[in-house]
Amino acid sequence: MEEEAGVLKEGFLVKRGHVVRNWKVRWFVLLQDKLLYYKIEGGKKEPSPKGRILLDGCTITCPCLEYENRPLLIKLKTKTNTDYFLECCSREERDSWALDITGAIHAGHPVQVQELHRMKNSFKLLENISLHNIVERMYDSSAGIKLTRNLDQGNRYKETFTGSALVDWLISNSFAVSRFEAVTLASMLMDENFIKPVGVRSTEATRSSDPSEKFLDDSTALYMFAESSKKNTSSKEEVYFNISELSGTIVKQGFLVKQGHKRKNWKVRKFVLRADPAFLHYYDPTKEDNKPVGGFSLRGCLVSALEDNGVPAGVKGNVQGNLFKIITKNDIHYYIQASSKAERVQWIEAIKPLT
Repeated sequence: MEEEAGVLKEGFLVKRGHVVRNWKVRWFVLLQDKLLYYKIEGGKKEPSPKGRILLDGCTITCPCLEYENRPLLIKLKTKTNTDYFLECCSREERDSWALDITGAIHAGHPVQVQELHRMKNSFKLLENISLHNIVERMYDSSAGIKLTRNLDQGNRYKETFTGSALVDWLISNSFAVSRFEAVTLASMLMDENFIKPVGVRSTEATRSSDPSEKFLDDSTALYMFAESSKKNTSSKEEVYFNISELSGTIVKQGFLVKQGHKRKNWKVRKFVLRADPAFLHYYDPTKEDNKPVGGFSLRGCLVSALEDNGVPAGVKGNVQGNLFKIITKNDIHYYIQASSKAERVQWIEAIKPLT
């Protein structure tokens, strides 16, 4: 087995195929000198890897903006010029994988490892900040960001703020220590759809290929809360899901394995947990349209861990370990598998308060 040398990190990522350019979920295992990936069949990792990426001489690009509908990509180019595109389920996951892979690539070069620790520490601040907390503070009527009427090329905008006002506000509220850090945070708020550009100047900047130039620290660039634009969404946008279901604050997201309702087969899905209103939606990570393939309200749901010894009742296909079950108010049973006991606990603890 190749995996005997210490595993640095493992988890689900979505990989672009080499021959047919389709996207498949694979289980990735990061070792000191290579990244192995495995096919998942019936909720289980196959015993031998489907492929390996040798890290020696590899270059990494993150963020990688080559696919418009897949913003959370990491690109690896091997010494032999093979490109690998790997998609993560959230910005935090992407940054964490990118740091660990970069660490493995540079493990033999102490100078670069020092540089990496510096990078890690400068992001420490960002990791410990919840974007939801920032947005809540921004809305605060006394300490929040001041909303004003602004003119942009003859158009009048109500309830907006300028890029430089947000940067000042983030620093004065100790969310960031430098303007560079505040711009990074503001870009994250924009990426996660908490704020949006209004007017020509700020909208044009979002088309920049350089992530550090997407948000403008500028007193003529205007932004507003994305919330206030909710009313303009057309009814066509969500065919199956009421737009209000998808408007809640994202509390947690990640890849989990779910048992199908009809065919009872196990598939990897990206789960997104939202509050206000409390819903759990799941998406097919191989598709680009970013529409949920299923979801349900958490009000009145029961969630519980399932027995780890043997296959619990209701579970098909000899899948066992790290399972949990959600029973909806309408008595529909969802069987879900996490990739570790700790991950199962985190999901259950995140869902419980919303039921």
